[in-house]
Amino acid sequence: MHIGYFGVNVGAFDNPDSIERLATTAEGAGFESLWTGEHVILIDPQEAPSPVPPHAPFVDTIATLAFIAAKTERIKIGSGILLLPQRDPVVLAKELAGIDVLSKGRLLFGLGVGYVEGEYDALGIPFAERGPRATEHIEVIRTLWTQEKPAFEGRFTSFSGIQSRPLPVQKPHPPIHVGGMSPPALRRAVAQGNGWYGFFQDVDGTAAMLRNLEEAGKRVERPAELGELEISVTPPGPVDADTARRFEDLGVDRLVLMRGFEDMAGAGSEDAVIRFLEDTARELSLA
Repeated sequence: MHIGYFGVNVGAFDNPDSIERLATTAEGAGFESLWTGEHVILIDPQEAPSPVPPHAPFVDTIATLAFIAAKTERIKIGSGILLLPQRDPVVLAKELAGIDVLSKGRLLFGLGVGYVEGEYDALGIPFAERGPRATEHIEVIRTLWTQEKPAFEGRFTSFSGIQSRPLPVQKPHPPIHVGGMSPPALRRAVAQGNGWYGFFQDVDGTAAMLRNLEEAGKRVERPAELGELEISVTPPGPVDADTARRFEDLGVDRLVLMRGFEDMAGAGSEDAVIRFLEDTARELSLA
């Protein structure tokens, strides 16, 4: 099972020195991947369901992935998750392809739709359209990444007679990991994703979600070219070796660990996270 770390661009990791320290420590300790978090803006004052205080730092996902690509050599770099309906998919396809090129094929493209309506209001994007936009945007990006003469005619995006080069290094394209626990998100993962990413799920919660994914697979067709659905999960805190094995026994392919929610909210410290990485590497025998 692969072991990643979530939160390379949040909380105490809001500046180049701390992000570089985290990235190089994780790579040296044997972590397989590093993942960003994303809220383009936060509601001020905080109100449910916004998950963190308004002054919690979130360095931009694209900028962070590009920076980590330049500071590391082997570790994979993932968006965990990028709020796809809030982005222009044509521009995003270009940005992510650039990340894959500059990292020499290390990008993991994690996406979701989000759940804070006020964030969508601020961006002028109808909250009710976030699901259909995500579904269509995935295909826009896949088209631009794989077609020799890309053309698309959709509800939100249409184009033909264009090129967007360079293409990603990974073929046919970087893995697409669809995040979310709602029934539409699970169906989207089955129908369009190389993987599914579940956030803040313990062992029992993950088992329930895997059963729900199985049910979703009975309702939507999975294209054969997508292969087997890869399962990535962020548990709600540290895990020991026994707990990691329990996740693996369920069929989880990757644990994307975090020390605790306080790190995302800006209440954790850089040194505490570095100790967490080192302790986790020893506990799970990563090196």
